[in-house]
Amino acid sequence: MRKKNNTTAMRIAFSLLVFFTLLAPGLPRAARLKDIAALQGMRTNKLYGYGLVVGLKRTGDGTQAKFTIQSIANMLERMGVNFDPNAVQVKNAAAVMVTAELPPFAKNGQKIDVNVASIGDAKSLQGGTLILTPLKGPDGNIYALAQGPVLLGGYAASSGGSSSTKNHPTAGRIPNGATVEREVPHNFNSQDHVMLSLFKPDFTTVAQAVDAINDTLGGDFAQAIDAETIRINMPVEYAGNVVGLMAAIENVGITQEQKAKVVLDERTGTVVMGKDVRISTVAISHGNLSINIKENAQVSQPGAFSGGQTAITNQPEISAKEEGGELMVLKAGASRGELVSALNAVGVTPRDLISIIQSIKSAGALQADLEVI
Repeated sequence: MRKKNNTTAMRIAFSLLVFFTLLAPGLPRAARLKDIAALQGMRTNKLYGYGLVVGLKRTGDGTQAKFTIQSIANMLERMGVNFDPNAVQVKNAAAVMVTAELPPFAKNGQKIDVNVASIGDAKSLQGGTLILTPLKGPDGNIYALAQGPVLLGGYAASSGGSSSTKNHPTAGRIPNGATVEREVPHNFNSQDHVMLSLFKPDFTTVAQAVDAINDTLGGDFAQAIDAETIRINMPVEYAGNVVGLMAAIENVGITQEQKAKVVLDERTGTVVMGKDVRISTVAISHGNLSINIKENAQVSQPGAFSGGQTAITNQPEISAKEEGGELMVLKAGASRGELVSALNAVGVTPRDLISIIQSIKSAGALQADLEVI
């Protein structure tokens, strides 16, 4: 069994090394400026709203969701229908929260996608239709109106005591389900300078970006404000034409620097290591300890004419097994590939690898940031 685990771990590690080698052969590949930075002020805006999904097949909110019944009563009252909300039991409707993102430079009449999620005790939104719902921004103004049939990535069905559920039936999406009714004001082309922000701040990357932009524009128009921000003064030929300026520089190639980092996902056993991860001199030994507890039921019979009763007792059996680990030594400056090879020689599984890397970091021998997600 140990040999089989070692073989599997070595195959996985070899496949990962081949993948990374093919992905980045030789020198690092340059990224486009627009892939690593964004124009300040050019961002999406969050929208939200409260609405009703109707047309459900008795899978909507029950009588416990009083706000759903009240919402239905208020809606019908605006339509001229008056009734007593306390006498209503509607299972074909569900109260939902509707969210969307308003893209930068969105114009009146533009269609955007919306997300719909139940906030009551509805069983499923399958087959439902969202009725007209205003979507507001953080300032309280209405920026879009949403309406349409809800699409789900799953379903929920039940009959008697049996039920079947796939994915998440109480949340869905309406493609192009909202229409923009209000624009975010922005006088884009009147600026005398623009500001760029790197997605990942880095002094080396921002310096390379400034040099590349100035080479493209043919002058000292760009300067680094800090490790994240670049200010670009408007060249004379691009005065009143910020769109042309961005089109000229957004495809400039930048070699983005990355910090040495190791990411561990305890839930899935995933380990991701960056290319610049280094190890100081350290010795590694890893062994597995297995403890098994088993209870054996035994019947105890009383003696003849003793008046006692038959009893069942549990006799536990405890066994422990510890596998010996080989001692491996990594010299200072060991690379990612040398670390993987050494750990495979010890015969570790992905779960073991997480514990070993955490121990190396605790020992001060891991020259990289360690992030556990």
